[in-house]
Amino acid sequence: MKIILTHEVENLGQPGDVVEVKDGYGRNYLIPRGYATAWTKGAQRQIDQINEARRRRATENIESARESREALEASTMTITKTAGTNGRLFGAVTTQDVAEAASELAGKKIDRRQIHLNGTIKSVGEYTGSIKLAEEITANIKIEVVAAK
Repeated sequence: MKIILTHEVENLGQPGDVVEVKDGYGRNYLIPRGYATAWTKGAQRQIDQINEARRRRATENIESARESREALEASTMTITKTAGTNGRLFGAVTTQDVAEAASELAGKKIDRRQIHLNGTIKSVGEYTGSIKLAEEITANIKIEVVAAK
């Protein structure tokens, strides 16, 4: 039985994939739970259009990610936090703080889950980290933490 997956199914495929499964597995498990729909010529044309649009978006995203990477790596982000006299911060610099600073620098929204910091930032100084902008594009960033006056 040929089916089109509508959700990710472990050991079978991703949404939009056309796969061949045994009749009982498709009819009794995948289709009733909404994980798949039956394959038809019309549905295949629709899947081809969706995949083409997905490829075009991926190409545009990669180009914008490269531009953002260049902007992020070219400069140092400055984050201002309140600190004690010894340079220790009241709290810590979070990935959300870095995401806000990076969004301003890159000119597009960057999610905090894309950011990886090398250790926790709890004092004034210079630090490094990375931001995953696309599947294979990662920007290495420099962060400077200064005390608020």
